[in-house]
Amino acid sequence: MPINKKTIKASLLVLIFSIGYLLLSYFLIGFKSDQLILVGLFNFMYYLSDITRKFILGFTVFIVFWIIFDYMKAFPNYEYNSVSINELYQLEKKLFGFQLNGILVTPNEYWRLNYSSTLDILAGFFYLSWIPVPLTFAGILFFYNKREFFYFSLTFLLVNLLGFCVYYIYPAAPPWYIQQYGFEFIENTKGNTAGLSRFDAYFGVEIFKGLYEKSSNVFAAMPSLHSAYPLIVLYYGLRNKLGWINLLLATITAGIWFAAVYSSHHYVLDVLAGITCAIFGIVLFQRLLHTKGWVHNSIEKAVKALS
Repeated sequence: MPINKKTIKASLLVLIFSIGYLLLSYFLIGFKSDQLILVGLFNFMYYLSDITRKFILGFTVFIVFWIIFDYMKAFPNYEYNSVSINELYQLEKKLFGFQLNGILVTPNEYWRLNYSSTLDILAGFFYLSWIPVPLTFAGILFFYNKREFFYFSLTFLLVNLLGFCVYYIYPAAPPWYIQQYGFEFIENTKGNTAGLSRFDAYFGVEIFKGLYEKSSNVFAAMPSLHSAYPLIVLYYGLRNKLGWINLLLATITAGIWFAAVYSSHHYVLDVLAGITCAIFGIVLFQRLLHTKGWVHNSIEKAVKALS
């Protein structure tokens, strides 16, 4: 981009935020290579071309989400409220449990005993899609409809913020925790791949192992934001009348919901809470958009700036 006072000021801000992010990250959660990758990618795309600069600036919404999620490691939710372990398990069993060989079991317990390689593979691929599907969808919207891109990305951020609030109000253990440790609370418990370990083992990879080692908080099962994300994508797919693509999005959505329970990462209650969180976030954003002029005006300015 041409060098002028505006360019110098923008470059200085990028430098300040890059260094500030690395320093804050170091003091809060310690140094990680991911932090350098994020800063390097942002700076590379910012200076590469006018198109990539606008693209990465638009995707700053997702970068903010990732940073907040990562920083949650510095503030474990179990330090603010007691963790629901037995209570949530008993409620799941009461509402969705059924008899298996004369014993009342949860859906997670059933699938733990009745898994198959076919379901392991399907569940793994569905669960992996929670990252690329929203980002790919956002990327497509960015190039074809920037206004809808901002609507989608801001809804995505809002739903996450709502979910993060619930994590701190109601810390909850996932099903695999009880399978591994029983009903006793163990501080600093590491993330676990649970049923998804069978996907890794089948293909001889450590994809889920790597993902869950970076988990910000084990006791954040309620709501299942994995279940919320595809529903947000599906809503905006329907809103934009994407035809057969919406059938694919609906299949992915249902697949992720199933995989969440099948893999013992979430209860049915967690999935329902995630769905509720997504619906509430979508409705809340639409209300803010139509009742708060500054929200609408800010988005219009952003659309104009990145067009």
